[in-house]
Amino acid sequence: MGKRYTSSHWGIYEVEEAAGRPVLKGYHRDPDPSEIGLHFLTASQHRCRVVRPAVRESWLREGPGARTEGRGREPFVEVEWNEALDLIAQELERVRRTHGNASIFGGSYGWSSAGRFHHAQSQIHRFLNTIGGYVRHRDSYSIGAVQVFMRHVLAPMSELEFCHTTWPILRDHTRLFVAFGGLPIKNAQVSSGGAARHRVKEGIAAMAAAGCKFVNISPVRDNLVIDGVDVEWIPLRPNTDVALMLALAYVLETEGLADRSFLKRCTTGYEIVREYLIGGQDGTPKTPEWASNICGVPGERIRLLARQMQAQRTMMNVAWSLQRAVFGEQPYWGVILVASMLGQIGLPGGGFGVGYGMTNSIGSPERSLAGPTLPQGANPVREFIPVARIADLLLNPGTKFTYDGMEYTYPNIRFIYWAGGNPFHHHQDLNRLRSAWERPETIVVHEQVWTATAKRADIVLPVTTTLERNDISFANREGYLVAMRQIVEPNGEARDDYEIFSRLAERLGTQQAFTEDRNVEEWLKTLYEDARTKWGRAGVEAPSFNSFWEQGLFEVPREEVQRSMLEEFRRDPEANPLATPSGLIELYSSKIDLLGLPDCTGHVRWQEPPEWLGSEKAKSYPLHLLSDQPVRRLHSQLDHSDWSRRGKIADREAVFIHPDDARERGIRHGDVVMIHNERGRCLAGAHVSDVIMRGVVRLATGAWYDPDPDDDLEKHGNPNVLTLDTGSSGLSQGCSAQTCLVEISGPVADPPPVTAFEPPRFTTL
Repeated sequence: MGKRYTSSHWGIYEVEEAAGRPVLKGYHRDPDPSEIGLHFLTASQHRCRVVRPAVRESWLREGPGARTEGRGREPFVEVEWNEALDLIAQELERVRRTHGNASIFGGSYGWSSAGRFHHAQSQIHRFLNTIGGYVRHRDSYSIGAVQVFMRHVLAPMSELEFCHTTWPILRDHTRLFVAFGGLPIKNAQVSSGGAARHRVKEGIAAMAAAGCKFVNISPVRDNLVIDGVDVEWIPLRPNTDVALMLALAYVLETEGLADRSFLKRCTTGYEIVREYLIGGQDGTPKTPEWASNICGVPGERIRLLARQMQAQRTMMNVAWSLQRAVFGEQPYWGVILVASMLGQIGLPGGGFGVGYGMTNSIGSPERSLAGPTLPQGANPVREFIPVARIADLLLNPGTKFTYDGMEYTYPNIRFIYWAGGNPFHHHQDLNRLRSAWERPETIVVHEQVWTATAKRADIVLPVTTTLERNDISFANREGYLVAMRQIVEPNGEARDDYEIFSRLAERLGTQQAFTEDRNVEEWLKTLYEDARTKWGRAGVEAPSFNSFWEQGLFEVPREEVQRSMLEEFRRDPEANPLATPSGLIELYSSKIDLLGLPDCTGHVRWQEPPEWLGSEKAKSYPLHLLSDQPVRRLHSQLDHSDWSRRGKIADREAVFIHPDDARERGIRHGDVVMIHNERGRCLAGAHVSDVIMRGVVRLATGAWYDPDPDDDLEKHGNPNVLTLDTGSSGLSQGCSAQTCLVEISGPVADPPPVTAFEPPRFTTL
């Protein structure tokens, strides 16, 4: 066999032997390989691995629904595989027969694997569809608000993500790059399906070398930092970007700098928005001075920035974090408004982006190709939830909710089947979720390690890691197809999701529908050849499966033509209309306006969030908490690795705090501190730094949830015990994690030890 490779969200890695054992090295053609994946092998042997099937004691003794308040506190009983599968099959059959398939929630949210076959979300959805369907989720925590919103005013995010202006075009043409929310390299370590050549750092450096200037508008400075690149940092209060954007638009309008020709030819509704800008609707002109009182940026700097943007080829970028907030749709509408007024949309290097730096693939010059994908089948159940409304679903069955202009009803969930993901990482207000988690009668989880979600299940099945099975990796616009040959034997009694669901399907009489009489190797070959045929029609000649599997990697030929986002639309809007009601960029949306939603009206506007530094609540909780993507892991993945744990302070996640805020509270660098609000409390390690503005603190997501069983104090530094669990608006129902006020006290004497990575207690019957 040829050279061995594996792939993860963090990149492609080469597999070599050292002292008779496999080791991982960064792919030699990657200019900026991620450190995270190098620690995958050692993490896969950690003592927190799930070794055998396990059942919560009361559930096993007394049956479904028994003592659900004991989830997370009770011991488990390890059982044989056949017993565990029999229990699950019997419970699925009972729930389907008694309550129907709309009482089953198919939970799978998270980047469970870069492999396209052993992708937990595809596997569980395919299985549940073969047995009659399940309640599903829509959208994502990352971009839930704009996934709904953008298709009304511009284009679906699924299209925009892959048509961004490419990095070489930015290098050659962009002379001012204005980043709302920064351009964080740490986020761009990943791509769903597997990063290949990490290009963001070299892309930014090349732009700077060609003369581009960078402006970072953000509460933190270090989310746009590259060695040798000069970046101007404009600090602003969190959740106030819209006020600044409206003031930029006001300057462009009142100083005669708006491109009237572009507005007339390519947009609709500007005159309505103009009335709002100049104060015709509410009597308040959106002047730089008005905005300065809200966002904290000096009025003269706002004026100068508007003029600088108009005077040269400007690219504006808005980070995904800005829409994870109450009224999260508004910053995106604001960027579209300003970009439209500048009139540079569709020009090389001009316009706007909705996620440069958020994942590695955005701005990639690689081909857009659909890779190998396991068919999931059709779901007969119509009920669904917006993904961030899981606690609402469990707490409020039968309650109405709005989503994208329609009204729906939360079903009554009796059974949760979760494979891939960790809701006790990515959801908000975890104390509320913990109460909601007690409602279902049965919770089954497939897991590799004893996460907080696994510890709060009734039945836990051990599954293999990427390194313990064969698979194929491919990510759109990454340019590589990787043969992920098994590197190590499965840990303990771990099995892959496909084998587990195959055995369950056999018990439920749907094995043929699920497996189609194929084993893993036959599925890999089938999926590969299907993709190879499609690629051939697109002019890409891939090798046969056997040749590919032998050589270990196939590099897709790069496209010759670079692209600028919306260039065809700009060239001829009539011939290339957008998928909006007008075919144009909708600066005013009559469709949204007619919905009558108080939190998302017909055009961009400033609305005071329920929690921000200008609110009455800030008198009690004077610090705004940002919860961003961590540097040393993907979300909560591999938090148990040495690499992630070496980045902690006193074994806890680091909370960044400005020196003046720390001094006022008697906090020093390295202290253990308590962060709290009315929703919860957690401990963290203080990182005192001036990279963050006064009045703002930052605690990265992904520290494994570790509450003290006696008083509910979270010990490890998980920010989601503090964050707000409410929809960003009645339109999208996206998450609002970034709308969060807290206070910090400390130092904490004799803090309790972190137990997040300890397995649960076990007992016998």
